[in-house]
Amino acid sequence: MLRYTLMRLGIFAGCFVVVWSLVYFGIAPRGLGASNGMWVILLSLVVSAPISFVVLRKERDRASVQIVQKVDRVKANLDANRSQEDEADDTSRAQGQAS
Repeated sequence: MLRYTLMRLGIFAGCFVVVWSLVYFGIAPRGLGASNGMWVILLSLVVSAPISFVVLRKERDRASVQIVQKVDRVKANLDANRSQEDEADDTSRAQGQAS
């Protein structure tokens, strides 16, 4: 997941440099007043999102498989703990009834 995040951040940084250059040279419009920095950041986000969606598809799928495996392991551990608690409870009730 860290690899995917860093790759996504790299794409954003590249888009930021390109958009900043376009705004600096007057090819893309500037923001109003002091909002130029925010304009460049928002435009970079809008440009980098579809690029990341297409370019990082394989990495995103790999990260989601890892997350699903981790969730499945946690669920299996919870089920195992739950069954151990049920067995211990049944055993203690059986011993209580035998007394």
